[in-house]
Amino acid sequence: MNSAEIANRIANSHDLNRSKVRAIIDDLLKTIADSVKQGDEVSLPGFGKFKLSQRTAREGRNPRTGSKMCIAASKKLRFSAAKALKDRMND
Repeated sequence: MNSAEIANRIANSHDLNRSKVRAIIDDLLKTIADSVKQGDEVSLPGFGKFKLSQRTAREGRNPRTGSKMCIAASKKLRFSAAKALKDRMND
């Protein structure tokens, strides 16, 4: 399912304009991404948490040649599903 299909489903179930629902979904996702990028943890009760974690620079190996290489530091987006969401998946 993509964002257009989600917007259609929400618009149909709430009798709303699809383009406005799509704009709201786009704004929601942009707001979440911007907040996480700034270092904030975004919590959606019953769904989960989005947060940013830092990965330090480290030494690795090229799997093809076996030679040592430096892997640069990076940021990684993490998502932790809420217990309610996990329970719903196992029903």
